[in-house]
Amino acid sequence: MLVDSHTHLDDFPDGELEGVLSRAQAAGVGAIVLAGTTLESSAACVELAQTHPMLLAGVGIHPMDITGPIDDVVFGQLRDAANSTPRVVAVSETGLDFDRGAPDLAMQYQAFREQVRLAVELHLPVIFHSREIPGQPELHNEVLKVLRQEQGWQVGGAMHYFQGDARDAGVCMELGMYISLAKPLLRQPALQEIAASLPLGSIVLETDTYPQPFKGKRENWTEPKDVRQVAEKLAELKGITVEEVEEVTTANFITMCTRPGAPGRSQVLDGVLLHDFQKP
Repeated sequence: MLVDSHTHLDDFPDGELEGVLSRAQAAGVGAIVLAGTTLESSAACVELAQTHPMLLAGVGIHPMDITGPIDDVVFGQLRDAANSTPRVVAVSETGLDFDRGAPDLAMQYQAFREQVRLAVELHLPVIFHSREIPGQPELHNEVLKVLRQEQGWQVGGAMHYFQGDARDAGVCMELGMYISLAKPLLRQPALQEIAASLPLGSIVLETDTYPQPFKGKRENWTEPKDVRQVAEKLAELKGITVEEVEEVTTANFITMCTRPGAPGRSQVLDGVLLHDFQKP
């Protein structure tokens, strides 16, 4: 059974969800995490996660959606959302974005620090975003530096949609973070080389699914079912079976989400992973 550790299914029209989930189940995907990007999105993810046994939620404010500092009120709203159900398994999506047009960096840093602090308080892993300026890969150091300073290593997490270099991967692992691989693994030789060298015990998988009308044909959109393609590519690169990739990356996800101090989350994950996902 596979886990898609990062999606934005809350952005899909309501009528699409059942088909997306059925296709995921048919591909052997047993659990899907919905990542919040704003307060409203986080609330939607939490609500949606309670409607289907294979869905879990993350709460967070994406660096591209920062409109102001995270004050006590906003922090409290994020905390309340995270505490509302043990189906919340991560602070996600948060991080830093240096791309052109991104919000003020000072606000981004403040918001990221506050969300890491929330994660530590609630014993939740941090699934984090890091986008550098092309040609300046050293900017990935910034998100890793904040995680170290705010003791993110206490709760762990994953570097979402990993496209860094071997050094970035090494620092992540030193901080107790997983490397989250997605569809770039299918097409980037440099990333393939890094993935082949990584310990399988340090990897989780994802698709970063969101609506993609720019692709034209609906059948070309990325969906959670495509996490199997990522698993198959990783198995090929490592010279192992897809079954081994499934077993280890799913175990990694469970470990990431069930650090001590979060009562109820282990039972929820047990319920999700023991569900009979062969039934549509």
